[in-house]
Parts: sequence; structure tokens; C-alpha cells
Amino acid sequence: MLKCVVGGVLRKGVCYNGGSSSIRPCLYVPTSYFRSGQPQSAPRSFFGVEDYVDDDNSKPYTYRKEKKSKNPHKHISFKQRTVAYMEPFTLDIFISKRFVQASITHRVTFKQVAVAGTNSKDIKAALPSRCDIPACLAVGRFLAERAREADVYTAAYTPRDRDKFEGKIRAVVQSIIDNGIDIKVYLD
Repeated sequence: MLKCVVGGVLRKGVCYNGGSSSIRPCLYVPTSYFRSGQPQSAPRSFFGVEDYVDDDNSKPYTYRKEKKSKNPHKHISFKQRTVAYMEPFTLDIFISKRFVQASITHRVTFKQVAVAGTNSKDIKAALPSRCDIPACLAVGRFLAERAREADVYTAAYTPRDRDKFEGKIRAVVQSIIDNGIDIKVYLD
């Protein structure tokens, strides 16, 4: 039905002024053109992505949307609310193929209290290798000394998802414990 009506209007046109003259409707179809062998269509935006807006019409969709909780009234336990204050320091260990680095960070202020790594000048000169077990033990010893200077005697450690609590990571943690810092290890 619609096809017949549109076809008739396109063939005959639309009459005005009592039917003496008619206007033929035209359809504007944007076409692409070729430049240097590649089709070019509409101009792109500044960021290379068209600036559409999200559901709230507040921000362009190129910005990262904040995650919304499925249940906004979900109960947060007392432990979840107070763990950052009860155990304020966390141990972070990073081991690559070339070096070992460990740091103790305050959870609330995100400031690093003590840092030690095999890339630092004082440890680098004394070690024959920067990524073996004796290097891990040296990093743990230096980190424990620097943490005691900053009056930090306890910390919590949770391994990353890809890390296993064995080998070099265990050597760093054991060296820190042996040098007077109490480490709580949380294994999931």
C-alpha cells in the first residue's frame, strides 16, 4: 500500500495552485566519493569517533561510563567498611624477568611508605643478578628496614590473580617477616 502511494507521488508529482502546476519530490541520498582510492563518507569528529550521547544525554559516549551497582541498597558489612583502617598498609610485589620490586602502601592515602627494588642504585651494585632468589631476599631485607624507619610494623598481602604464592614471591614475603615486619597473607 505504501509502495503504491509513494510510487504514484514520485511519478505524478504533488499539485499546487489548483492543479495547474506540480512539484516533483526529490530524495536526497548522500553519496560517498573517492579520494586516493578509498571511499570517504561523512567527516569524522575530532576524536575519530562520532559524538553520540549516552542514555542520560549528559556526556558524549566517548567518556567511560561509571559502573552502576545492580543493587544500590546492598548492605556493606562492618568489616568491608573498616578493613582499610584496621589494616592500613598493604604490600605490593612485582617480579619481572629483569627485576624485583616491592612496596608498602597506605590504603587510605595511597602513599608509598617504603619502596625497595633491584633497579635502585644501592641494591643493584651489590647483586650479581637482579631477578633470582638472593635478589628477592635482599629486596625483602631493604624493604623491612625502610618500613621500620617509617614506623610500619604490620602489613597485609593479597597476591594478584596471576601470581602464585611460591618461589620468588614467597622469598620476598619470608624475608620481610624474618626482618621484623608482620605480614598477613590472604590467599583466596
